[in-house]
Amino acid sequence: MTKDVFIKEVRDAEAMLYHISKSILKNDSDCGDAVQETILKAYEKLPTLKKEKYFRTWITKILINECNGILRKRKNVIPYEEYMDNMRLTEEERYSHLYMAIMELPEDLRILVTLYYLEGFSQKEISEALDIPEGTIKSRLSRAREFLKAQLSDEEEKRPMPGKDSKLSKRITGKGKMSC
Repeated sequence: MTKDVFIKEVRDAEAMLYHISKSILKNDSDCGDAVQETILKAYEKLPTLKKEKYFRTWITKILINECNGILRKRKNVIPYEEYMDNMRLTEEERYSHLYMAIMELPEDLRILVTLYYLEGFSQKEISEALDIPEGTIKSRLSRAREFLKAQLSDEEEKRPMPGKDSKLSKRITGKGKMSC
């Protein structure tokens, strides 16, 4: 097959190649890339074409292989926009769950969590501001973390939160018997 005949055959098959690639890839830019690579590979491998009458079948096979290669590469790649949209939703969900969990804390623990974790106060500064010993602040922050951990993991697992009378709730809020 001569160069001129190849060009004519490619022009005749161009619309067909695009439609086939569109049915496989669905993305216009990927389709354009696949058709371009197919034409390039077909030109490079032109000596392997045994009979000119099978040109359309031959170039279609090259195109399908090229499209499958693009799909394999794309399978491992997530578009940036899609990733950022998912991350934004995930962060908003996490933030709202965390916020709601903090709001469920008893008031004395909620104030400490807000001052320490959200506002960045040191334990010493909180101790001075609220006139509470530092040891008490440490133990209350620990209880608050336990409560938040339990609440957030329960939410994640879609289990109901511990009720007011549960052992965990009594231990976290300090209402109930404490073992020493």
